[in-house]
Amino acid sequence: MPCEPATPAPLGTASALPSEDAPRIYVACLAAYNNGYLHGRWINATTPDEIMDKVRAMLAASPLPDADEWAIHDYEGFEGASLSEYASFETVCALAEFISEHGRLGAKVHRHYGDDLEQARAAFENYAGEYRSVADFAEELARECGTEIPASLQYYIDWDAMGWDMALNGDIFTVETGFDQVHIFWSR
Repeated sequence: MPCEPATPAPLGTASALPSEDAPRIYVACLAAYNNGYLHGRWINATTPDEIMDKVRAMLAASPLPDADEWAIHDYEGFEGASLSEYASFETVCALAEFISEHGRLGAKVHRHYGDDLEQARAAFENYAGEYRSVADFAEELARECGTEIPASLQYYIDWDAMGWDMALNGDIFTVETGFDQVHIFWSR
């Protein structure tokens, strides 16, 4: 790309999760579950050690003696990002931190990269900003590159087609988070 739009303002706290919606997991005791009992605990995704301590306490309180196996049976506050039943607590906490920082946009980027957290993190290094449409992005890009467009031709330019061509060519990828909320990422 010879020219890029101005660096966007940092993602504001509007996309960050309120504390009451902080990511958390429901960890179930498998010994109880396999014997027809529902026994588990909702645990905030804070640190791997804190989660493990709470899992040990939950297992110790199991209705079945010597319970030592667990699984993640539910989760919330991850804005649609997926977690495996046997995800490590390090993975849970890393994803929770990422989602807390980037909100629903982060979850959608995470999904775009096949649930690869490292690629999702790297994508934010190439974040071009939020626009109403790819057409607005294409127009801003052209104008900020210094392209002089005569007034008599301005209404003949198909900015929408230019923006979608950039997406189809693999120059950018887009993530929609709502009506007139298109987030643009360079695909470097």
